[in-house]
Parts: sequence; structure tokens; C-alpha cells
Amino acid sequence: MTPILKSDILKNGRAVTEQLERILSRYKGERGDLIPLLQEVQTRFGYLPEEAMQGVAKFLRLSESIVYGVSTFYAQFKFTPTGKHTIKVCRGTACHVRGVTRILEEVEKQLGIKPGGTTPDLEYSLESIACFGSCALSPVMVVDETVYGRMTHEKVREILKR
Repeated sequence: MTPILKSDILKNGRAVTEQLERILSRYKGERGDLIPLLQEVQTRFGYLPEEAMQGVAKFLRLSESIVYGVSTFYAQFKFTPTGKHTIKVCRGTACHVRGVTRILEEVEKQLGIKPGGTTPDLEYSLESIACFGSCALSPVMVVDETVYGRMTHEKVREILKR
């Protein structure tokens, strides 16, 4: 499935409706479809647009508050557009001891956003993660799916320039 361009979502509300109709057509409309539907909507748009959540609620004959309640319970669901690239910084004990706070501050400075934020151009999103389990490489930063270990200020600047 080809993701819809974020610029299309922001410029054209019909893009959400059209894509949602395609997604919903593959489901029977049963309550058990809620989480798989939310996952597919997020995969398609990169987040859960309000219009799509309303459409899912109507399709499943559930109240919007139930759909919203389920989607807010799980940390995997996002409610604002995310960046093309996701940067995750580990805040686990080993990373903390080895200076990840300064690494996170450098990432924030370079991107101009805090954890949970997305750059205005939708290029980057920044997340702070409890632990990656890569303690031997601490401090650790992950860009998209690439793990970078033994991070320094210089490495942060080099990686973000690419």
C-alpha cells in the first residue's frame, strides 16, 4: 500500500475520505475490527486524522468516544502528522549515565523541536523512548530503522546533515 502524501492530507480533506473508504471496504464492520482499522489508517496517513476516526466510529457503529478511548490507550497511535523521518533517543539507565541528556538537547537544538514534536516541514519527528535494549552501545539514537550508538554532539550533527 502506497502511503498518501502528507501534503495531500493537509491540502485536500477529500484525500482522507477517499483513502478511508478504500480501507473500510476490506472490513466487515465488526467491533473486533477497531484496532486493525486504526492501525491501517495510521499506516496510510502516518497518524489518525480526526475525520478518519469519525468515519471508523460510524462504520463500526461505535461512539466516537469509544474509538478515541481505545486509540489513546495505546501509545502506538498518533493524533498529529508525523515527520517523514522519526528520530528516537533512548532515555534508559545506561544511556542516561552516559550522557544522553546532552545528546537529546543537541537533537532538540538542531531540529528546533522537543520530544513528541514534529518539524513544521513534516521532515522529522522526535521521540524519547524508555529503553531500546542496546545498552552496550549507549547512548543510543535511532533514525527511522538505523541504530546509532556511542552518540556524541558531533555525531548528532553529522547524522542530521544527511
